[in-house]
Amino acid sequence: MAQHKSRVAAAAALLAVALVLMAPCAVMAQDADAAAAAAAASSADASFAYPTNDGSSMGTNASASASASPAPVVVPVVVPMVEVDIETVPAQLMRLSELSDAEPGTGVTRLIFTEKDLAGRNYVKGLMTDAGLVIREDAMGNIFGRWVGSQPELGAVGSGSHADAIPQSGLYDGCLGVIGPIEAISALRRAGFTPKRSIEVLMFTSEEPTRFGLSSVGARAMASKLDPAYLASLKDVLVENGTFWMAARNAGYGLETQDHEEMVRSCALPATYYDSFLELHIEQGPLLEREGLQLGLVTAIAAPAALKCSFTGDGGHAGAQLMPARNDALLAAAELALAVEGFALGTGAIDTVATVGVLKVGPGAINSVPRTAEMEIDIRDTDGARRDEVVAKVIAKGEEIAERRKVRWTHVMINADPPATCAPHIVDAAAAAAQRLGLTTKRMVSRAYHDSLFMAEVAPTAMLFIPCFKGYSHRPDEYSSPADIKNGVTALALALAQLSLA
Repeated sequence: MAQHKSRVAAAAALLAVALVLMAPCAVMAQDADAAAAAAAASSADASFAYPTNDGSSMGTNASASASASPAPVVVPVVVPMVEVDIETVPAQLMRLSELSDAEPGTGVTRLIFTEKDLAGRNYVKGLMTDAGLVIREDAMGNIFGRWVGSQPELGAVGSGSHADAIPQSGLYDGCLGVIGPIEAISALRRAGFTPKRSIEVLMFTSEEPTRFGLSSVGARAMASKLDPAYLASLKDVLVENGTFWMAARNAGYGLETQDHEEMVRSCALPATYYDSFLELHIEQGPLLEREGLQLGLVTAIAAPAALKCSFTGDGGHAGAQLMPARNDALLAAAELALAVEGFALGTGAIDTVATVGVLKVGPGAINSVPRTAEMEIDIRDTDGARRDEVVAKVIAKGEEIAERRKVRWTHVMINADPPATCAPHIVDAAAAAAQRLGLTTKRMVSRAYHDSLFMAEVAPTAMLFIPCFKGYSHRPDEYSSPADIKNGVTALALALAQLSLA
């Protein structure tokens, strides 16, 4: 028995050595056949057709050959090292930032379905075309650019983000996650790599809530997490009596749909569409820069509960109405705002955050006792139950304040999305890429809202963060260095390649 175990151990050791020695050979073979692999990939691109829910296909360019191919010889595949030019992505981000409605020097403003948004979409599609990707757009304006793999019938590996921008924001939020993976694919092509699973870049529609008051509209639809009736009820801040469906159609999307219902349902992705999803993003927080680290490996994504509430008093003349007789709506709101802060701190968890982001006071005159106070409250956490407990305390406190201060109180939940836990094997793929590049990392949570929150409902998902200056985001001085961008795109490329071989 001992002799048998010894032989097994020796055989295992020889096999390990053989695999190590085969790796350079595999790379050499792949380099020698790079032109043939590129030609095969181009052929696959030409005949690729997107899968649909009913098993048919969409966007086909040519018919596939009906003849059977001989069984391929299995050769170990090694992901080659890639080279990302340090200037390419920053220059592309700068060009995209110029497609903005903001005055020069005041940041980026690019609301969904506006003229500048459509110009930005065309720019991104141009980059996808230059990278040799097969492009399609759905009825809501989500844009897909696919590098067709050697086994296109398998679920794809996805990576993407958004390019719409709130007023006077920065040029990196979202846009890095759209342009970065396009360059990652280009770098892999230059290195002679051919994916098994297709790798697809996404540009999500309407991640920011600026125009319609709801975040991640496109990603919600893909994940079948969007109520068409609710979407139809949302007000368009740019067009009186406008709707999302009307704005999309005016931009050239959803022309074949009859209403919000048909538009939303048509965008749902099949369960097997993606095998994995990895989003590249700036941190939008200060931790990586503060700790001198190069990449953040996101393990969980916090989700917000959004609450809209109002206090209504009787108002009156600021001089004539005596203090004992007042029921000041603003003072009730101020008391609740302080309570919101206290409830978040009271959890003792660093991941619980709460913000009163909107407070509108009426009638808004210096000589009038406030009659109305409308509030919008954002409560986030990586722990859904803990977040919901804070929400319940806020509502209960609002009711108590209203009764004590003799004002009327109303509240409505705008949304309460579940937090997402990132898939360990995708986090590990990103970690392995970082280790191969010699980059320092930190496992961390994302406290900001991202399309990946909903992609986690579609496929195993994770995120990759790069540092940003002082954690600034959603402001004109948002910034990430070319070196950090290169690190992020290079790590993304290696991770996507590895995931494509699964």
